[in-house]
Formats: sequence, C-alpha cells, structure tokens
Amino acid sequence: MLNWASRFSIHLFLDSNNYASPLGRYELMLAAGVAEGATARTLDEVAALHQQHKSWLFGHLGYDHKNELFSKLSTSHPQGDFPSLYFFVPQTICTLSADKCALTITSVEDPDAIYAQLMAAPPTIDIALPRLSFSKLFSRQEYIDAVTTLRNHIKEGDCYEINFCNKGYCDDADIAPLSVYHALTQLSAAPFAAYYRLHDQYMMCASPERYLRKAHNKVLSQPIKGTARRAADKTEDDAIKQLLSNDIKERAENVMIVDLVRNDLAMSCEPGSVTVDELFGIYSYPQVHQMISTVSGTLLPGKPITEAIRHSFPMGSMTGAPKYKVMQLIDRYERAARGLFSGSVGYIKPDGDFDLNVVIRSLFYDASKQQLHYQAGGAITYDSVAEQEWDEMCLKAWALERIFS
Repeated sequence: MLNWASRFSIHLFLDSNNYASPLGRYELMLAAGVAEGATARTLDEVAALHQQHKSWLFGHLGYDHKNELFSKLSTSHPQGDFPSLYFFVPQTICTLSADKCALTITSVEDPDAIYAQLMAAPPTIDIALPRLSFSKLFSRQEYIDAVTTLRNHIKEGDCYEINFCNKGYCDDADIAPLSVYHALTQLSAAPFAAYYRLHDQYMMCASPERYLRKAHNKVLSQPIKGTARRAADKTEDDAIKQLLSNDIKERAENVMIVDLVRNDLAMSCEPGSVTVDELFGIYSYPQVHQMISTVSGTLLPGKPITEAIRHSFPMGSMTGAPKYKVMQLIDRYERAARGLFSGSVGYIKPDGDFDLNVVIRSLFYDASKQQLHYQAGGAITYDSVAEQEWDEMCLKAWALERIFS
C-alpha cells in the first residue's frame, strides 16, 4: 500500500500492528490523494466539510492549534512546516478490517484497477538507512536545571504537573522516509502507528496512545502516564512491570491527568456520564511498559462532531495540569515549537465516528531542507528527580535514534 501511495503528495497511513483490541475498528487504513477543494484548516471547517460531503476525512491537529482554541495563548518559537490543522477528503481509501478478512477500497477511480495496482507494487522496502547522529537543544545539565525550575513552579502552586520536552535534531539528513517508518515500526510496533506525507513534510510515528475515540454518542480517551523499560529476561521484566504498577509517583502522575481528562470530557458530555473505565492499567510494548487509564462519557446531543475535540485538545497527557497554565510554562521553558508532535492524526468516518492518536515516539522530516527531528520528554511533578527525568527522556529518544546507529 505504501509503495503504491508514494505517487501522491498527500497521504496518511494508520496501522494497529496486530494489537488486538475490542476498540479497534481496522487493522490498517490508507487515505491517498485529495478530492478537489475538500480540505479544512479549522475545527469549524472540519465540521462543515463533513456536513457537506458526508464522507471520510483524514488529517491532523498540531499541538499549536491550541492558540486557536485558547484566544490568549501564543507561541514564541518559530513554527514548523506542518499547518496547525489539516483535514482532507481522500480520493482513495483502503481499509483492512480488524480481523484482516476484508480489504475495502473506496475511490473516485475504479477500485478494481487500484487493487491491481496495489498487488503490482513492490511488497518490500529495500532502501538502507544512513548512519546519523543527533544533537539536542538541552544538554543533560540544562535539562536537569529546567526540571528543577519547573519543580519550583509546582512548589509555588503555579501547577501540579507539567509535560516537558527536549528536541533532538539532525541537519543534512538524506533519508527515504518510508524506509525510516518501516525500520521504526519493525523495532517499535505500536497500536497507533502512522505514516503521513503532506507535500515535503513527513511524519513517521510509532505511538502507543489513543487521544480520543467517538462511537455513536460515546467518546473515550486513554491517557498514558507512567513509563518503564523492558528487560530481555522475563523474570526481570515482570518485576519491572510490577514496580511500575505500584510506583507512587507514576500513579500520581496518571491520576492527575485522569482528573484533567474527566474535566475536559465533562464540557462536551451529559452531566454525570463521565466515568473512569480503567485506572492504572499496565500495557507492554516492545521497548517499554506503560500505565494507561480509560475515561469515557456520553456526548451532549445536537452538537458538532468536533465538540469533544474542541474541549479536550491538546490532550492532557501532553500538557499537564492545570492545562492553561502549563501550556504557558511549556512555551516559556521549552526551546522549540512542538508542531505536529503531541498533536494528533486520525480519521473521521462518514457517520461522524472518529479515532485519533497522540503523536509521540515520532520522527519528522522536511525533505526540502533535509532536516530530521523528534521531541521526547516526560511529566514533571514535585516528586520528580531531575536526573531520572533526563534518563526517561533519553530512553524515549533512544528508541527513535537507534535505527540510525
């Protein structure tokens, strides 16, 4: 599919990588090409576009779309090349069902002809990756100093949890983005992986996190807070998993964000309908164990399909709490705009249901400038140990950098 889709300057591929889930609708999806004029750059335009076409929409929200949702927020750093929001009606949609028994092709062209083209495309990706080294905007000591400063903000009562990130970058990177995505998902297969091309901008994403899912009148979010490394030895790995489950600091981080998500969803849901379906669930991925909770609610009737997004974006797991204050602090202390990082990509169905991920564990590439970068970090609380926060950030960065080593 991806080799075939490379002919389109805009396409989005979503892959669950064989993670079985009762919430999963599809094993994988591909949206390629754009129906003429059928694009949106604000949430109001997304709702109007969907109302007009009653069709599939695919696309993204960048982190700094927050500036459109919170009128007094701004971003002092230069913006990236992805627009803050972009959704499109595709020319062609391919979906593989969750049980992998049904491939469906919907297109303005002949679906049988597209299927023949798919089967004729190369089945493998053979371009080798170059060796690359990355620099970081914060050195170890600078990152530790920044975490110490943020802990002082918490001590003074400005906030009680803040997500803080460092940027890794490599200039003069001559890469084949599709090969990078293939290597990334081979090593870090994740249930919300995505490959996205928007002209010269590429995203290669191995995200384990769902931001928001809508099914009929129900909406659901699954914030991740709490990370621990995997071990090759099963006994050691099980012990690490148990330590994560019982870790007071990680549970505190998680429950703070659960409370924030409950509050966010309450603004678009019927009173009393927001519930915590699972608290402190532990899930294992190839590189890390994660602590994941699930929050759901029943949407208020008669509202636009984007209402829950409007009241919950950016997702609390990537900001901290209280959300408005920590977004100000993030812009003050981080050294780069987040762009598409800690935003979201996903789809909206013709019936208005949708599923959106959290853009983390991702590499971003500007093909025109040959610039490759990522961002990684973690949640800072008063109990954070600055040196350990640096180590957690490096663990997440290593999962991305190692494919070039």
